[in-house]
Amino acid sequence: MTVKKSERLIVKFITNQASQDEIEKLTEWLQEEEHQIVFKNFIKTNYAIDTVMNNFDSTEVKKQLSERIKKENNVFQKRRFSSYYKYAAVLILVLGSLYFYKSSNLFQSKENVVVPRQDEIVLQLGSESAETINISESRNISDKEGNIIGKQEKNRLVYSNVYSNGKLVYNTLKIPYGKKFEVQLSDGTVVHLNAGTSLRYPVQFIKNQSRQVYLTGEAYFEVSKDKAHPFTVNTQEVNVEVLGTKFNVNSYTEDISTDVVLVEGKVSLYKDKKTPENQVYLLPGLKGSNTRGQQKIATEDVNTDYYTAWVKGSLVFKNEPFNAIIKKLERHYNVTFINKNKILGKEIFNARFDNEPIEVVLKYFSDSYAIDYEINEDKITIR
Repeated sequence: MTVKKSERLIVKFITNQASQDEIEKLTEWLQEEEHQIVFKNFIKTNYAIDTVMNNFDSTEVKKQLSERIKKENNVFQKRRFSSYYKYAAVLILVLGSLYFYKSSNLFQSKENVVVPRQDEIVLQLGSESAETINISESRNISDKEGNIIGKQEKNRLVYSNVYSNGKLVYNTLKIPYGKKFEVQLSDGTVVHLNAGTSLRYPVQFIKNQSRQVYLTGEAYFEVSKDKAHPFTVNTQEVNVEVLGTKFNVNSYTEDISTDVVLVEGKVSLYKDKKTPENQVYLLPGLKGSNTRGQQKIATEDVNTDYYTAWVKGSLVFKNEPFNAIIKKLERHYNVTFINKNKILGKEIFNARFDNEPIEVVLKYFSDSYAIDYEINEDKITIR
């Protein structure tokens, strides 16, 4: 295992992001005495902790960790904070009196661990008051008359699969920074919502009318085919019309452009009112972009994976300036960056991170590009 991979495992363990397999890899790696020294020095240097390493028994670590993991299903998804102490205690004990702080509140004192804000997902039911979504729950969703219109299945909402003869009633989902969510609309269309996104949509679509939704932020659409009811995504700058297809729309208010990337099917893009003359058609593998304030919609060939990786939790930066990267990191992790290095902000970077804690991302930029930063809970200052 390379030094970079070992450091990632250490950070993921310290920040309670490590899976069972990753913990086992870490314990196997620590069988070597030289690796124990690397572990100790890394913790001491990056977390301002004075550690003591004694004898290390890899077999015993693996045995105890495995036994405890079996006793608690999905331990890394449930009760993450309390579970951390149980697992950390086992590894710390066998490593040999390795402790981080005497205080029971591990994270408040640690200088190099980010503490993201925790904001709630909000569901606005029609014109009624809003309610928060707890992604650990499963429950029915009802309208103001008490009629069940759908159900929550933890991190997704599923609406009843029917068309209405009445008038449109809209719900709005607002996803905060640091979270993602999924909604299945009443026509069967699935929408993956990225952090910092708002989607306004009908509880039920109307028969013999087009299907219209309104997006601010970023979403990946898997539109259910229905030739009789065209589907349109309305953004602040560009409208996207489809019959049935898969595509990504990026239209954050603070971004200078709206980008639509087509994965499957065919879509048309247009601004303002649709006419035969102002439509731009995309085929799979094309990206359509419109710069705010301009009428032109430009197209180019792209690797669609770069633009849809976020759905699976990955971050991909391709020829992006550092200022754009830290904005995406703010959304993804719900933290705040203060960049005091103006020259750095314009530098171009390429990188990919697959479900990594933010500490790993920061260390990558620090090691690879000598970027100097300071952490204060949810605020990261680039010097």
